[in-house]
Amino acid sequence: MRRKRRRQNRAKKVFINTILFGAILIIMTCIITEKFGENQIRENNYLAEKLTQESKIYNEIKEEIPEYPKEKIDLTFKGYYVCAKLEIPKISLTTNVLEEYSKKALSVCVTKFWGVEPNKIGNFCIAGHNTQNKNMFYNLRKLKVGDTIFLTDKEIGKVEYEVFKIYRVSPDNTDCLDPLTKYEREITLITCTNDAQKRLIIKAREV
Repeated sequence: MRRKRRRQNRAKKVFINTILFGAILIIMTCIITEKFGENQIRENNYLAEKLTQESKIYNEIKEEIPEYPKEKIDLTFKGYYVCAKLEIPKISLTTNVLEEYSKKALSVCVTKFWGVEPNKIGNFCIAGHNTQNKNMFYNLRKLKVGDTIFLTDKEIGKVEYEVFKIYRVSPDNTDCLDPLTKYEREITLITCTNDAQKRLIIKAREV
């Protein structure tokens, strides 16, 4: 009889403990769920605010992007594809810039030598011979810091640049190909000096 009561008491205790454990588990689950919900709401609000701020910044930047004049340029020149038109008023130079860089192409006109596409952010390098042909770089030596250069492409349009640096380097020096900044439009004109011993480098950046 006593054994039976003991078993019954144990069963009651187990039952009560089970009920208590289940109740505690349910309460803890509710608390955790509520806490997680609060964190999720807080995170969602933060993301929404961040997206709003980024949208405002993007719109401000978009409004600051200038509209460049659009001009038609030649698509080809003497059998070569043209990527841009180069104009330097100081030396009365107006010439196409060929897409292809090769010995044969350089005998026809100035060409893209290295870098980004015309008028893109970065350094667009143009090479040309120092000869007296009307579309070559013979008169680059007459340029001074502050002179104006125009570069027109098919996509962006006509962009104005100002010469900010002129120097000479040995033929194996390629430092001029590296952009001085990752955030501005820059062009580099490259030709030989009159004695062909060095390279004349003209650097200009967007006004």
